[in-house]
Amino acid sequence: MEGAFYEPDAGAYLATELTRGPWDPGAQHAGPPAALVGREIEHLDGAEEFQVGRVTFEIMRSIPIGPVSVEAKVVRPGRSVQLVEASLSNDDGELMRARAWRIRKAKVDLPPDALGAASAPPGPDQGSTGDFFPTGQEVGYHTAMEWRSVSGGFIEPGPATVWMRIRCALVAGEEPTPLQRTLVAADVGNGISAVLDWQRFLFINVDLTVHLERMPEGEWVCVDAVTLPQPNGVGTAESVLSDERGRIGRAAQTLLVAERG
Repeated sequence: MEGAFYEPDAGAYLATELTRGPWDPGAQHAGPPAALVGREIEHLDGAEEFQVGRVTFEIMRSIPIGPVSVEAKVVRPGRSVQLVEASLSNDDGELMRARAWRIRKAKVDLPPDALGAASAPPGPDQGSTGDFFPTGQEVGYHTAMEWRSVSGGFIEPGPATVWMRIRCALVAGEEPTPLQRTLVAADVGNGISAVLDWQRFLFINVDLTVHLERMPEGEWVCVDAVTLPQPNGVGTAESVLSDERGRIGRAAQTLLVAERG
């Protein structure tokens, strides 16, 4: 891996240009900060005994490329279930807020017919490298990620199925964890499955909710997404998340839909 989304910075983190998103050259894509918040949740005591079953990120405002700090705490302790709150901020205030349920992992002898289908979409080796939105920027989230499109893509309108993996570290000097790999990728649903011309319309998500039935195996995460805008300026994007073995969970986004000024 070359480079990182974030460099450690005196107890905080400095976002690099690899975090740059498609809407504003000075703002981060929501995937890397969501993963950074997820990393902080993973550092809470007892994390190895629990799995994040659901995490919701509220994007309070645009996240500038620059220094950020992260904190997390358990607000509802429990032996089997815990509620966690986390926050990403800079000197101007809170940028992203998260709440997550952690569920204790335990072996359960389930009947085979209760597990459902575990089939995965065609693998990344069967996908093609598609084009990202022409942002006019040489470096950003689009260069930090490797893409393999099975169907659809960023510049093709309609539903899409795209495999992704990180080319860089989340935090310099660290190997990304399965949760971090998932959260970096989960925020792309509205981008890969856009049904509106991005040059004429905005379709920006104000939140991201990720449900995880299990953690992914391997480096690749697949996002199978559909975007559903409405003429009242509100929309949603829904994604099924998979690894090469099959489904791992799902993601949902609430969208602000508007014509560009």
